[in-house]
Amino acid sequence: MSTNPRSVPRWAKRPTWRALLLWLLPAAFLGYFFYQPLLALFNLVLTGGSPGQGLGLGVFNLARIWGPLSFTVGQAVLSTLLTLIIGLPGAWLFAHYTFPGKRILKTLTTLPFILPTVVVAAGFNSLLGPRGWVNLGLMALLDLPSPPIQFLNTFGAILVAHVFYNTTIIIRVVSNAWSQQNIRLQHAAQVLGASPWRTFREVTLPLLKPAIFAGTLLVFLFNFTSFGVVLMLGGPQYATLEVEIYIQALHLLNLPLASALSILQLLCTLAITLGHNRVSGLGDMVISPSARTIVTRKPRRAIERVVVILLVITLFTLLVTPLASLAARSFVKLEPTRGERGEVERGLTLQFYRELGVNRRGDLFFVPPIMAARNSFLFALITIGITLSLGLLVAYAQMQTTALNKILDPLLMLPLGASAITLGLGFIIVFTRPPFSLLRFPILVPIAHSLVALPFIVRTLTPALSNIPASLRNAARVLGASPLRVWREVDLPLLAPAILVSMIFALTISLGEFGASTFLVRPNYPTLPVAIFRYISQPGALNYGQALAMSTILMLACALGIFVIEKTQPSSKDNM
Repeated sequence: MSTNPRSVPRWAKRPTWRALLLWLLPAAFLGYFFYQPLLALFNLVLTGGSPGQGLGLGVFNLARIWGPLSFTVGQAVLSTLLTLIIGLPGAWLFAHYTFPGKRILKTLTTLPFILPTVVVAAGFNSLLGPRGWVNLGLMALLDLPSPPIQFLNTFGAILVAHVFYNTTIIIRVVSNAWSQQNIRLQHAAQVLGASPWRTFREVTLPLLKPAIFAGTLLVFLFNFTSFGVVLMLGGPQYATLEVEIYIQALHLLNLPLASALSILQLLCTLAITLGHNRVSGLGDMVISPSARTIVTRKPRRAIERVVVILLVITLFTLLVTPLASLAARSFVKLEPTRGERGEVERGLTLQFYRELGVNRRGDLFFVPPIMAARNSFLFALITIGITLSLGLLVAYAQMQTTALNKILDPLLMLPLGASAITLGLGFIIVFTRPPFSLLRFPILVPIAHSLVALPFIVRTLTPALSNIPASLRNAARVLGASPLRVWREVDLPLLAPAILVSMIFALTISLGEFGASTFLVRPNYPTLPVAIFRYISQPGALNYGQALAMSTILMLACALGIFVIEKTQPSSKDNM
């Protein structure tokens, strides 16, 4: 490749043209695989499923739409309030104090957020379900014939699982903002005679409000679009918009109504996402060199030590116990005895893991769970390749100073406002014709995973790329390096940590994606989350044990990913 600048066409030096060339492939990918299915949903609503009928007003049965919508909003509001009750004290804890195991606990509090919903459901099932540790213990202790706690298929199960999932968002967002506050402002208020409560109310809280509002909207968004938790823990009597779309599309085959619900949900989530983006920008702090941020310390007074211990126990119990019970339960076999009351014998076993590759029933259509794990990792590798390639192109395009980025960037982020259920429904409406209907390998599954993961990957790569000093590239060019060599020996080594984090994000998102996969997977190509859902829904101790074994494998894969991400982040003393 020639290094002579004059050999480059003049039009190629313009930022707009460079950005356009870099955006070309990502825009085509989004247009074909996201916006085409989205327009198909709108068209199905407008035609009512019959192109010659005009506007399909028949799908707008207000009673059938208002019920799921009102329940979705109600459970999201209540779940968000409960998450704030747990998360804000946790944010205060991590922003102000150091204690043994703080970094480990902070990593463990992050793990629930990236876990697949089926794993979360299996965790609470193993802890509080009919065959869970708590019920088995109470039955043995109190000599009861049946489980005393009815946790599954209750509204409380949905709320607890949502708090489990989203507490880490409040902890991370608010504790970061809290720890960056200028402590001199609080000292000045106290010198002027303000009490600690008034200092918090008039100094600390106003500075925290943008972070609290941003975290609250983000938690509300995830609760609003919840699918797996409601489906597996709430039962059929609790139907959010996501669950109702799933039921109408796959069980009742009412695609017009499912499309109408999908569009309604998309509009709601877009409004929430725009509100979050607007609020989150207000929380950016500029810390002057003379500012003193909060320095974490060990609790000194007795009341401080008691509060810290209680908060640590609460967070550990809520966020770690279900996962620990899941892993432990996958190694325990329960067998009924011949006693009158039907007691059970407990014993450690690896049977559930060995059975993952065994076809006990001799079913011709049986797909071993271990093959589902292979499928999931294969889909994840394809997702990594797609998202990393497109993400790098978009990141370099956004480095160009042009108005084109302001137009295309929101279009790239729009998949964040569309739920995976909506995406899966759009796919089965559009891509049921050749060439996709003729393919034996379900390529649409990793493509759907890529659409979900791409915005996260871009938001990870773009800041890392913008932090590379232009002087390093200029120096390499002056020394005669070609553009390819500049990228290979300057950009790539500096981007390596961000690329690694992006790969792990894509891996964990693909491994745990459940909503779109329920629409797109084929019987001979199940993913791990779909297989877990199938096995945990079937009766029998062996099916239940295999579901827990698969959930444990998936949990360990996600835990390894979050561990690597934490290791790549800059460490600080207060994390120790």
